[in-house]
Amino acid sequence: MKKIKVGVFGCGGRMGKEILNLLEKHETLVAFLGVDRQGRPSGFQKTVRDLKAPEVKEVDVWIDFSSIAAFDEILDFVSVERKPLVSGTTGLSESQKAKLQKVAASTPILWASNMSLGVAVLNQALKLFSQLEGFDFQIEEIHHNRKKDNPSGTALTLQDTLVQAVGKALPSPIGIRGGGVFGVHKVWAFSDEEQLMFEHQALNRSVFARGALRAAEWLSSRGPGYYGMQDVLLKEKP
Repeated sequence: MKKIKVGVFGCGGRMGKEILNLLEKHETLVAFLGVDRQGRPSGFQKTVRDLKAPEVKEVDVWIDFSSIAAFDEILDFVSVERKPLVSGTTGLSESQKAKLQKVAASTPILWASNMSLGVAVLNQALKLFSQLEGFDFQIEEIHHNRKKDNPSGTALTLQDTLVQAVGKALPSPIGIRGGGVFGVHKVWAFSDEEQLMFEHQALNRSVFARGALRAAEWLSSRGPGYYGMQDVLLKEKP
């Protein structure tokens, strides 16, 4: 079985460490290259400070959990190298989202505000809310107190899907920040006679890392295009 060499932007962060832990046990994906601005050893076969290092040419697929500050440089890099990129960086500006779409015309790109497979299923399930008439809707989300964006990227993704499903403007998601909560997302539907609530809870960070690895393995054999976690779940392999 051919091994797939994985490179990770932001390998020294919390998500980078979670990804490394899972890569060490993976049958197909290899923890080949970590990118860390300080060049600190991280457990990958090789660690580099920047994208000028010759080792970057050997990477088969990239995973990005870095920062907004590094995002444009990463996009510029993969657009030249034409290597698949799985990114879970949130808080993107409209210009950065447009740039993602542009790069995807020539490079396989999978971006998701949440790499959890459960959230991908929840997002698809919200389309069923189109069958509800006379209901009010509200999204509520809770994250740890270090979460910078509020509402979160996941809440905004769910909101977009819900607005499209019900065909009307909705109140903004309610974002709560506190403690060490990994992530809770609730989607409420209220009528005068009944209420319905879909909920997803992340119990650890590994769920996001596991989804990112599944996405990376899937994307490594895809051609140029802009993909999401729903594609990993729903599209058949060639």
